[in-house]
Amino acid sequence: MISRAPLSGGPGWLAFQAGLFLLPSSALMAAIPLFVSCVAGSRGRQPSLWQDRWMVPLLLASVLMVIGACMAETGGLAWAGLANWIPFFWGFWAFRPFLDCVERRQRAARWLLAGTVPVLVTGFGQMLFGWSGPWQCLGGAIIWFLGPGGQPEGRLSGLFDYANVAGAWLGVIWPFALAAVLHRRDARWCRALALLLSALIVAAVILTRSRNAMAALMVALPWVLGPLQWGWLFPLLLLATAPIWLIVWPGAPTGLQQWAADLLPDSVRQRLLEKQATGSLTRLAQWRFGLDLIAQRPWLGWGAAAFSVLYPIHAQRKWHGHSHNLPLELGVSHGLPVTVLVVSVVLALLVLALRQGILRSATMDRAWWAATLVMVAMHASDLPFFDSRLNILGWVLLAGLCGFNQESWSGSGLDRDAPAVLPESADP
Repeated sequence: MISRAPLSGGPGWLAFQAGLFLLPSSALMAAIPLFVSCVAGSRGRQPSLWQDRWMVPLLLASVLMVIGACMAETGGLAWAGLANWIPFFWGFWAFRPFLDCVERRQRAARWLLAGTVPVLVTGFGQMLFGWSGPWQCLGGAIIWFLGPGGQPEGRLSGLFDYANVAGAWLGVIWPFALAAVLHRRDARWCRALALLLSALIVAAVILTRSRNAMAALMVALPWVLGPLQWGWLFPLLLLATAPIWLIVWPGAPTGLQQWAADLLPDSVRQRLLEKQATGSLTRLAQWRFGLDLIAQRPWLGWGAAAFSVLYPIHAQRKWHGHSHNLPLELGVSHGLPVTVLVVSVVLALLVLALRQGILRSATMDRAWWAATLVMVAMHASDLPFFDSRLNILGWVLLAGLCGFNQESWSGSGLDRDAPAVLPESADP
């Protein structure tokens, strides 16, 4: 039996909502209320942390990470790197009482959307009006290095340090904005506001020129709309993305590629074409080098940040901060057993939610699954989780999936054999 936090009160639930609202603006500002919510969410829990079946593999991974840090080649970096994982394992468990029903998940999603507004305001401000930082508060404890024209130049970054990270946040949040538009039980002004927010997110994603984020807009759409819409949606998506496929397909005729390129906005076309061949070769070289490192130390890895230390020495003589693939990064840093344990938990939560009928559930639950899928997919070719805001968001999403699965098991979810429904008819 899992205890529920009161929906309308309780310091833990209130702190959790405040933390989600502050999260996109500053991980430090969000840390205090989220820590309070973790403490509240950990008290009186049954089953306990040590007995929870989702935590067992993560606890085992934690032990292996600590053992590996004792033998790591990267010294103090190996111990510092544990902070990217072990505290968030606790958060995954402690957040779950606040995400154990669709009403709580919907409230949490809306606070994340509201908190994204400062990212959009600062992003458009830097791109349209040349806003620049540094901006600071709390005596310099929190500093936003807002670059005029974006970071890098010409790409929207907002309150994030880099455009790809801003794009990752916006791409993951986008399904919630779309779900809010589809929620017919809301007042018209609420849905109109959600529509405006959705349009601004799409525009901001395009201005980040992040290929992962632009792909996320398309990936999330069919899952949020639901299976009944796929008959017309997939052909439309295929038609809409045909110019992109023609541009990136090496065997496409030159004339067709030029025609397709002319159909796309200049910023999108340039981002798709710039350094395409060189970038692909670099990424493949990074992955090959990561596999070589794993083969040399498969059990406990080299320690956190090993890839960034070893790659410029033994491979390309050029610094890269990470391997651009999360399973590879885990394998290099902490070994194959840790990789299998962590990745298995993530994939099992996604698959189990599908089997429990999340695509026949409320629109916001479908959006929750889509956002988690987008987050996971982004980590196949980049590592935005090194920004602690994305790291926290990822574990919040996984905690919400765990809450959905628990809700279904307890008999309060939908009949998994029921027919699929239209998006608006499933909302609470």
